[in-house]
Amino acid sequence: MDHGGGEGRVVTASLAAARRTLRAGVDKSRALGHALARAGPRLEEIQTALPALEAAVRPIRAPLAELAAAGPHIDRAVGPAAAVLKVFDAVHGLEPPLLAPGAAGSGAAGDLPGYLAVLAQLEEAHRFLADNCGLAAQWLADIVEYLGDRDLADPRFLAELGVTLDELRTPPAGDLDGGLLAAALGILEAEFRRLLADHSAPLAMPQPGASAGSVAPSRVPAAAVHKLTLILDRLVANGRQDRCVAAYIDARGGVVSASLRALGLDYLHDPSQDAQALGPALELWGRHLEFLVRRLLESERQLCAKVFGQHKDAASACFAEVAAQARVLEFLRFGRAVADAKKDPIKLQRLLEVFDSLNKLRLDFNRLFGGKACAEIQSQTRDLVKLLIDGAVEIFEELIVQVELQRHMPPPVDGGVPRLVTFVVEYCNRLLSEQYRTVLGQVLTIHRSWRKEVFNDRMLVDVVLNIVKALEANFDVWSKAYDNATLSYLFMMNTHCHFFRHLKATKLGEVLGDVWLREHEQYKEYYLSMFIRESWGALSPLLNREGLILFSKGRATARDLVKQRLKTFNSSFDEMHCRQSSWVIPDKDLRERTCNLVVQTIVPTYRSYMQNYGPLVEQEGNASKYVRYTVDGLEKMLSALYMPRPRRAGSFQIKHSSGNIASAMTGLHRSASAVK
Repeated sequence: MDHGGGEGRVVTASLAAARRTLRAGVDKSRALGHALARAGPRLEEIQTALPALEAAVRPIRAPLAELAAAGPHIDRAVGPAAAVLKVFDAVHGLEPPLLAPGAAGSGAAGDLPGYLAVLAQLEEAHRFLADNCGLAAQWLADIVEYLGDRDLADPRFLAELGVTLDELRTPPAGDLDGGLLAAALGILEAEFRRLLADHSAPLAMPQPGASAGSVAPSRVPAAAVHKLTLILDRLVANGRQDRCVAAYIDARGGVVSASLRALGLDYLHDPSQDAQALGPALELWGRHLEFLVRRLLESERQLCAKVFGQHKDAASACFAEVAAQARVLEFLRFGRAVADAKKDPIKLQRLLEVFDSLNKLRLDFNRLFGGKACAEIQSQTRDLVKLLIDGAVEIFEELIVQVELQRHMPPPVDGGVPRLVTFVVEYCNRLLSEQYRTVLGQVLTIHRSWRKEVFNDRMLVDVVLNIVKALEANFDVWSKAYDNATLSYLFMMNTHCHFFRHLKATKLGEVLGDVWLREHEQYKEYYLSMFIRESWGALSPLLNREGLILFSKGRATARDLVKQRLKTFNSSFDEMHCRQSSWVIPDKDLRERTCNLVVQTIVPTYRSYMQNYGPLVEQEGNASKYVRYTVDGLEKMLSALYMPRPRRAGSFQIKHSSGNIASAMTGLHRSASAVK
């Protein structure tokens, strides 16, 4: 029994071991099944990829002779492609110095030469890629075609490779460097704008008295100009000229506009049509135009030429746009408004002033605006100059006609100097002055040259002399128009005195000569003596002593004669004083001298008469009826005669001789001192 129990224990242990072994096997089988289940899809992928993998490695299985023949072709194609790839790597190496923000003193703003040197490397690389990338791609494509023709590679693989190579043959410019060149040029363009903005202070006009004609020194430092030129050259070389021109025009045009705003040019917009009123505005116009042309635009032209350097066409177009913002055409339109103003002798001076300003700037205009880009400025300037010359000559040639047309107008009622006389004397003197004589001579010379005629200075003088002679001829006609001979004498005395006084030591007086002037002085003296004799000289004989016997028997008769003669004197004196109180002598010295002569003619005789015969009537109760004036009172009354009245400034308007004389011209026949 004991033996049997031992065997049972052995069998039991064996069964347990077998069970454990079976269980372990089952677990392994189950794990292997799970693993196979997971690997199934991958095996399927491998199964699917095996044909392509087989095709990819097929050249390896190609015959040795065919592989040997393809090798040199592949080597020749891969060499250029490898060189292109090396340049691509070099381009990527240029990105940090071109794009990354550098330390102070680096980059386009700090180290422009260094930046441009790096940019030059990029441009060279860009050119290499542009020239060779397509070529390398073509060579690789030839190899693909070679492999395809000999069935050395899978056709589908070769087709996909061919499409990629076709894209590489003509890649967009930006794809060659990943847009690096465009970004670097954008940085340069920004630096170009910054340099312009940093030197954009407006130019101030010199103060009155300072020379406005000298060229202003450059307002942009030479170092900045050099940088602008370097940047511009690189940008133009890379097709960005239009952007540079636009940036330059925007910056410098703004500088010019700001400089002009400070001048206050509102007067350009609505000029007066009255030549006299145009004077102050025209003076400003001349000074402002000279400043604009000789300082502002000349400095801009020089700067433009320096910055654009060899790009002359771009410089011309750029400067023309800057000049357009300088309102040159507005200045010319103001000159046109002067030419279109109402016709008037003063307008001749205004036309000469405009012509003189433009003529002084003629060489500057030719230099600044001589190019095709400034064609409109050239055209308007030529038209304006022709208008000025034609208008000035027309007025000048009509002056003598206007003087003659006024010959039959009534003379001044107060015997004063006609406004026409004062105006013509002053006007002709002005035309012969240094300010106008040379300019008028130039205008007349140009106008005559258009008609194939010759003009010289003597012809100008002759015209002026003829105007004066025509005015002299008016004197006699006007003097005969007076009903009162005494007033006619006063008029001639005043007029000849005015000629002598206002022409002596003048340009016109020099032309007329001393003999001519002395004749007018003699005429003045002659008419003065005639005036005194025929007027006040007729009063003294009224106080004669004939029949006055002061003995006792003749006293009553003498008293009656004295009363009668005093009454006659008083009546004649009152009438003459009243009449001549409205007459004038404008010249102060002549007026005082005339009054003194009148006093000497009347007062001594009156004083003596009253001393001798006044007592005969002063003792009577009605003495005031006969003794109306004291000696001192009479002298004061006579000394206060012929005082001039305030004069009004004026001119006269020119018209064609076939038309009606304008009222402004008619007013010139009034006295220069009696116009109210």
